[in-house]
Order: sequence, then structure tokens, then C-alpha cells
Amino acid sequence: MADRELHLLSALLAMEPTDSLIGLARECGGGSVTERVQRFVWDHCITKYAGKLRAPYLGKFLKKLIAEVELDRGDVIDELYEQYAHYMATLKEKDLEKENARVFKYISFLFPNGCLELSSCLESRKLMVQLQCSLNMLEGDTGCSVWPSSLLLSECILSFPELFSNKSCFEVGSGVGLVGICLAHVKASKVIPSDGDLSTFANMKRNLDLNHLSVKTDMSETTEDPNMVKCIHLPWESVSEKEVQNHKPDIILGADVIYDPVCLPHLVRVLTLLLNQANPYPDQCNGNHTGSTLGSKCIGDAKVNGTNQANASNADESDASVCKSTESTDIDTSNVGMKKRPMALIASVIRNVDTFNKFLALLNKANLTINDLTETVRPRNFLPYMKSYDRSTSAVFFLRHKLVKVTMAELKNQGDVEVEPIHLWATPRSLSTSLMYSFAQRDDIEVLDEPLYATFLRVTGFDRPYWEEVLSQMEPDGNKVVNEIILGPGKKKYRFCKHIAK
Repeated sequence: MADRELHLLSALLAMEPTDSLIGLARECGGGSVTERVQRFVWDHCITKYAGKLRAPYLGKFLKKLIAEVELDRGDVIDELYEQYAHYMATLKEKDLEKENARVFKYISFLFPNGCLELSSCLESRKLMVQLQCSLNMLEGDTGCSVWPSSLLLSECILSFPELFSNKSCFEVGSGVGLVGICLAHVKASKVIPSDGDLSTFANMKRNLDLNHLSVKTDMSETTEDPNMVKCIHLPWESVSEKEVQNHKPDIILGADVIYDPVCLPHLVRVLTLLLNQANPYPDQCNGNHTGSTLGSKCIGDAKVNGTNQANASNADESDASVCKSTESTDIDTSNVGMKKRPMALIASVIRNVDTFNKFLALLNKANLTINDLTETVRPRNFLPYMKSYDRSTSAVFFLRHKLVKVTMAELKNQGDVEVEPIHLWATPRSLSTSLMYSFAQRDDIEVLDEPLYATFLRVTGFDRPYWEEVLSQMEPDGNKVVNEIILGPGKKKYRFCKHIAK
């Protein structure tokens, strides 16, 4: 299936607006909905998924598709006419008007070429998530809708799986559960989605089950099931301090949770309880543990998504600020020792400046820092077909206790363990490469492809293709390569090193 046809099918399964579907159908036909495109719609969309998608939605799509073909004075294939007539004859008026029904959407994350090195990328280069959702997010069913920031946070997880793999992850306001499903996919050590609305909580558990994840609500039980997700009902306004502090996550996540000013004090209280606790470092870490950091520049008059967040008028809010992350090589020594503090990643659309400023002021009172990582964290576009999703409207924020410096690089370094290297010098080259790719399929092994190649070129002076490019992009100091890269700490138990043999 070509990319354009795949985008059309994916958009239909995600229940994108019908105008978007027509635009994608025209792209498939080079500018018009040709008979070949109609045949694709019938064979791969209608015939295969008519029983899974909402009939009124398919009826609207077919009505627009037929009108589009007729407008171009083309011929509509009989099957599409007959199916549309069937919908019109069987659907009642109340079915067409019922917009608060629960429906199934299928969100397909499409991995483009060049993503096979990501541990989150399946062999098919497609991760499909089935979700039961509400069509109406404006009438008390907000938790059962797919919000844009949950899509952005999911793309971040799939783009940077190493940040979340083997980490304990706790999500506040999980909604339909999309973020938790993506966390389970990248093999987070613990996935704990939560929500305070009982209807949303029940729907979230249903979605986890639809995606073949085992759901546990009893926190006292222990299990080794890698597909186990621990769900908790967490009403922010009434949850006890003890209940929150029973969880010691590495990362707290939230998507579009900064929306209701009434709820913000309760949200910040929960975030503070989760962030203001220390967890032991892995046994392999010692008192000399340090990490490179991303420095931060605090801006009093913060700009978020291109909108100036003016300082509030009262004294409490005047100290609120967002920190813009900037690359730095500073060494953070404030966290030396055997303890680490958790961190939070919050993705949100800033819909109301006053509401966001209130959130900043509450964070400041709670002794929490906030960094805008929107420009630093640039996820890959895994949803190219989703025209209704504008990732530029969402921002990604990094929260942490003020006693600890905020870093993005530290997030990558946190949890590193001592690695046992496996070395291979082998000829012919095809054999060593095949072995390397074979080892790379294991979840507990990371691979290095000829890490000493730049050292070889520097020491021997041999004229090899791309000599300058290799030396500019790889570390040429052999001692540094051995001590910091080959024998340095990592996130997996083993490190397979394929070395140049001649």
C-alpha cells in the first residue's frame, strides 16, 4: 500500500473530518477522486471496516465523496452508490443527530523511513491504538475525547523511547489512556495511569484492555507481567497525601490538564506530592554520579506558543516564570549521592493566558520550577495524515522541585547502570553485520557499530571514504571511546560492540 493510500485509510480509521478525507482522496488520485481511488475506498476502507466504524460517519463520508466525483463529472462506482443508499435507508434521523455517542477510533502511528533504529518502531512501521472515545468533548465528556496534547506526548514517547524505557511512569488525568498505552509499548518498567472521573476511569480501563494490556487496580499486588498496567482512581481534590506518596515514579506525565482554574490548586498539590520525594539510585551508581545538564534561562515575561504570558498583577503571580531550556555543558553537582528526584513532563495547549499564569503562580508557591521544552523536544511526525492535529499549538513543559536543577540531558542519563560489553572482531564484514543486527533485536542489548573507526583513521592516516566526515562526527580519542562509550554506563544490561577487523 502506497503512503498516500495508507494516509487515507489511517485518517478514516481515526475518524478525521470528512473534508480532510476528501482532500487525502484527491491526493491519492493526483488531484481528483479517480475510479482507482474509489475502488481503494471500497476494497480497503468500506468493505473491511464498515462494521467497526460508526455508520453515520461513513454515510457522511460517502455522501461527500460521491458529490466530489460528480462535481468533477466523473463516474461513481456502483458499490459506493449502493452502500450510501443502504445507509440512507437504514439510518434513522436520531442516529444522524446523536453526536454524544461512544465510538471506536483507531490511531495509527506511522513510522517513516529511517526510524527502524528506534526501539519503538515495529517491523510493520505502524503502531495502531484502538480507543473508545466520545464524539462530544463539550458536554461533560471531556475525559473520553482524544486531546491534541495527548497526541503530542505520545509522539514524544515514541520518538524518545530511551527516556521512558525501564522507568516508572505515573500519568495524571489519563483520559482515554493513549499516553499509557504508548508508555507500555516502549517498555516502561511501571505504567500507572490515573483519572478522577469514574466514567472516564472505566472507559480508560476498557481501552487498555482493547490494546491487550492487563489492568490492575489493587496496588498491593505485585506481578512480573510486562503487559500489566496499574490504574488508579485519583480525584485530585480529595486524594490523601499518603495515597499519592505510596507511588514513587521516575517520571510524571500529563496531557492537557491545565484547563480549569478551579482544579489547578488540586493538580499542583498532587504534582508537588509526587515530585517532592526521593528514590534510591540503582545499585551501580555511586557517590561520584554526575550528569551533563541542559542549562535554563528564566524569562519573567514568558512566551508560550508565540503568546506573551504577561505577569499577573498581584504580588504572588509576579514571581511566576517559565524557563526556556538552552543547550549547556554545565555539570550538575547538586544531586550528587544516592538519591534521585522524579520529574514531570506536561504537554498542554494554552487556551487561556490567565489560567496558565495562575498555574505558574501556584507552581512558584509550591517551590516547583517549570521549563518550556517545546523547542528542545521535537518529536517525529508519526501522524502525517491527521490534518485536524496541529502540534504547533501544544507546548511541552518540564517540572521539577527547585532544589534540583532541571535538565533534559539528565533525563536521558538518569537510571544508567553498569553495562557488560560483548566484543566482536569478525570477517567477512557481512557476517559481523548480521550478528550485530541479530543482537540488536534483544531488549536487554544495545549495539555499537565500529566505535573505534575514527580512532583507526586518526592513528593510521589511511585514506578511506568520508574520512573528514567520520572524524568530525565520531570521537577520535581512543581512550575516551573505551572509557566513556564502550565501558561507560548505559540503560541496558549488555552492549554489543562490532569492531573493525582490518
